[in-house]
Amino acid sequence: MTPPAAAPEPERLAADLRTAVGELVRAGRPFDQLAPIPATVLDLLDRQGPMTTAELAASRGVRHQTMAATVRELTESGLLTAEPHPADARKKTLTLTPEGRRAIEADRRQRIGLLARALTENLDEAEQRLLARALPLLGRVSAALSAGDAARGAVSDRGPISGAW
Repeated sequence: MTPPAAAPEPERLAADLRTAVGELVRAGRPFDQLAPIPATVLDLLDRQGPMTTAELAASRGVRHQTMAATVRELTESGLLTAEPHPADARKKTLTLTPEGRRAIEADRRQRIGLLARALTENLDEAEQRLLARALPLLGRVSAALSAGDAARGAVSDRGPISGAW
C-alpha cells in the first residue's frame, strides 16, 4: 500500500493557486461583454444594492474622482440612475436600471457559458466531480481572507475583479 502524498508547502500551494486563478480570469476576459471596471460597478450594485459613488470608490480602493468618471459613463449609457440620497441631499444614491441589470446578467451568462464549455470539453466526469468537491474549500479560503481583511479594517468585498493581487 502506498503512503499518502505529503501536503504541499503552503507557500507553494498558495503561489500555484494564485497563478491558476489569475490565468483563469485572464483567459476569460477577451470574451467579456463589459469592460472590467464597469462590470465591477454593475456587479457590486446588483449584489449589494444602491450605493453612493463614495461607497463604490471605497469598496474598490480607488479615488472618488476615478469612480465618479465611471459612474458618469454608466449613467449616461442608461445603465445606472442617480437619485438624491434620503439622508444627505448632497449625495446621490446609485441604482441599476433595468438595462444595467440586463447588461450584468448577460455578462455573467457569457462567462458561465464559456466556463461550462471549457469544463465539458476538457475535463472528464471524474475530474468535474473533483473540481466540484474543491469549490467549498476555495470558498473557505476566500472567507478566511475576507475575515482577515475585516479584522484589519480593510475593504473586504472588491468584487469579481482582483486587480494586481
